[in-house]
Amino acid sequence: MRNPLVATGLGVGRVLSASAKATARPRRSALRVGGLFGPGVLALALALSVSPVAAQLSPRPTRPNVVPPQGAVRQVIFKYCTSCHGIDDYAYNALDRTGWDAHITAKHQQVNVPLPATDRALLLDWLAMRFGPTTKPFPRTYVAREVTTFFSDAEGDALLKRACTSCHAIDRVNSARFTADRWRVVTVDMRERGAKLEDEELERLVEWLGRTRGTNDSDRQ
Repeated sequence: MRNPLVATGLGVGRVLSASAKATARPRRSALRVGGLFGPGVLALALALSVSPVAAQLSPRPTRPNVVPPQGAVRQVIFKYCTSCHGIDDYAYNALDRTGWDAHITAKHQQVNVPLPATDRALLLDWLAMRFGPTTKPFPRTYVAREVTTFFSDAEGDALLKRACTSCHAIDRVNSARFTADRWRVVTVDMRERGAKLEDEELERLVEWLGRTRGTNDSDRQ
């Protein structure tokens, strides 16, 4: 039986013509869209499509990581503080109890925080103990630099012994398991306390620690 679509050359021509028109329509539509909006809008759309990636690559200052305390003061912090802000910013300060009292008052001038006197006393006692005047504030401006050369195990161990064991035993590092980001916070903090590390050494050490002593982080560590 003959196919009615190919019974004549005319039938074939009509089928091919209809197919070509259907294929051509999206191209004309796309051209019209490009002509209507112009290259500027298309360039903006492209920029917006890649901006999240650019944002991820932008270096940002390293932030401290404050582990919440245990006991009654923990309940005070979670009841009155963390509903509005985190507690990592505490580490940027090193104040005595009077200084912390004035700091909290100044920070909450425009906010009504119904913090009872007994709970405020618990919080001030902990802040003065944990971030007192004898501690080192965490730096606000340290930005991680990309490294392109990496430590071997022998090089990493040698730097640990040189930079860290003047303050504590090497077992304190060897027994810890943190993510690379947490190792950076710890290492930057240790440098503020006296560890002799250049920026390049610090970042290479952080990469090596994350690779050899890394794990999922937790408040228990």
